[in-house]
Amino acid sequence: MVSVSNNNVQVVAPKEEKRFSFHSITQSFYHSTSIAPLITFRILFGVMMVISTARFIGLGWIDDHYIQPTLHFKYFGFAWVEPLSPVGMYIVHGLMLAGALGIMLGAFYRLSAATFFLTFTYCELIDITYYLNHYYFVSVVSFLLIWLPANRAVSVDVRRNPALLRTEVPQWTIWLIQFQLALVYIYAGLAKLRYDWLINALPLKVWLPANDTIPVLGPLFANAWMPYIFSWAGMLYDTFIVFFLIWPKSRPLAYATVVVFHVLTGILFQIGVFPLVMIASTPIFFSVQWHERVLGFGKITQGVRSWKPAIPKFITTCALLCFVVFQLLFPWRYLLYPGDLFWTEEGYRFGWRVMLMEKAGTATFYVKDSRTGREGIVDNSEFLNDHQEKQMAMQPDLILQFAHYLADYYQKQGVHDPQVRAEVYVTLNARPSRLLIDPTVDLTKVQDGWKPKEWILRQ
Repeated sequence: MVSVSNNNVQVVAPKEEKRFSFHSITQSFYHSTSIAPLITFRILFGVMMVISTARFIGLGWIDDHYIQPTLHFKYFGFAWVEPLSPVGMYIVHGLMLAGALGIMLGAFYRLSAATFFLTFTYCELIDITYYLNHYYFVSVVSFLLIWLPANRAVSVDVRRNPALLRTEVPQWTIWLIQFQLALVYIYAGLAKLRYDWLINALPLKVWLPANDTIPVLGPLFANAWMPYIFSWAGMLYDTFIVFFLIWPKSRPLAYATVVVFHVLTGILFQIGVFPLVMIASTPIFFSVQWHERVLGFGKITQGVRSWKPAIPKFITTCALLCFVVFQLLFPWRYLLYPGDLFWTEEGYRFGWRVMLMEKAGTATFYVKDSRTGREGIVDNSEFLNDHQEKQMAMQPDLILQFAHYLADYYQKQGVHDPQVRAEVYVTLNARPSRLLIDPTVDLTKVQDGWKPKEWILRQ
C-alpha cells in the first residue's frame, strides 16, 4: 500500500487480517507460564487427600461401608464392581493413603497419582448410596493430575533426579484445573436458580432452624427471613465467586468469602472435608507471583526450563476439548427426561447440584409367589444398613436394584418366580408425601437403562 503526503512517498505495510484457526486458538493453550500454581495445587490437594483418607480409615468407615453390608447398590454399567475381602479393602485404602502422600510430596508422582485415582474411584464405585459431588470432584481431579507435570518442582522426584526440574509449563495445565473448579461453582449456582430455592427458601427453611443451638449465629437461624438471605447469598456466591477470584482487585476479599462460606457450611451441614478441599483448591486462581513467593521459587530454581510433553499438540488439544465438552454437557442430560429432576432424579448425579433438596421416603416391598399367589412384606433392615435404606427409599434406580436383589434372594429361598412390587411414599422439601412409583408394577420385569422410567409417577 502506498500513501502520498507533501510530495513524500510512504510505503505502508498492509494490515494482516486476523484469522481464527484451530492452530491459532490452541496457541494460547501452549503459552509458557510458571509452574508454581500447579505445584501449590498439587501439594494442597495431596494434603487434603491424606487427611481425608486417614480420617476415613480412623473412623472405621471401611467396615461400615464395604465389609458389613450384605448388598451394595451399583452405578449403571458398573454392576461388576465388588468389594474385596476385609483384608483386601484395608490394603486398597493403604494404597490410597500412599498415593495421596506421593501426590503431596511429588514422590513417584505419576504412579502415586494413578494409584490414588484408581483406588479412590474403585471404592466410590462399590456402592452408589455413598455418592457425593465432592467424591466425584476428587476422582476427576486425581485423574487430571496423572497427566499434569505437577512433580517438576518442589518434589521428591526432582531431588532424586534434578534433570526433571522445570520452571515453566504450558498454560493449559493451569487452566484445566481452574476450569474444573469453575465448573463446580458455576453449575452449583445455576442449579440454585429454582423457585423452591429462591422464592420458597427450601430446603434451607427446614435446615437452618435445626441449627439454632450453634453459638453466635444459632439464634439468627430462628428468624423467618434468614433462610431467604442464605438462599440468595448461596446462589450468588456459587455463580460469581470464580469471577471475583480471577479479578486481582477483588481476589483477597473473594478468597476471604470462600473461607467464611465453606467454614460455615461445614459447621452447619457436617459434610466432611469437602469445605477444606475447596478452600485448599481455590488458590489456583491466585497470581503466579503469589505462588512463587509461597514456594520460594527464587531460592530453588535458576533459569527457565519448559516442560515439553511427549504427546503431540494436536492429540493433546483434542483430548482437552473432548474433556471440556463432556464436562460442560453431561450435567445437562436431565433435560432429556420428563418431570421434575429432583423428584425422578433421572440425570441428577454428576451435575454439581449441591445441597439442593430435603428428600425422604419410606419403601414397603411386597414379594409374591407366582405359583401360590401368596404375598409377604419385606423387612428392609434385614438386608440394608440405615444409610442404604434411607438412600434407596427415595431414588427410583436404587428401588429397582433392591427389587431385583429381593427376587434373586427369595427365589433361592424357594419362592417360585417371585414378583416384587413396592409402595414408596416420598416427601420433597417438606411437602406432603406422595407415591413415587406405580405400586402395581412388577419391578422384576423392569430393566434399568438410559430411557425414562415409565413406572415413576411424575409430578
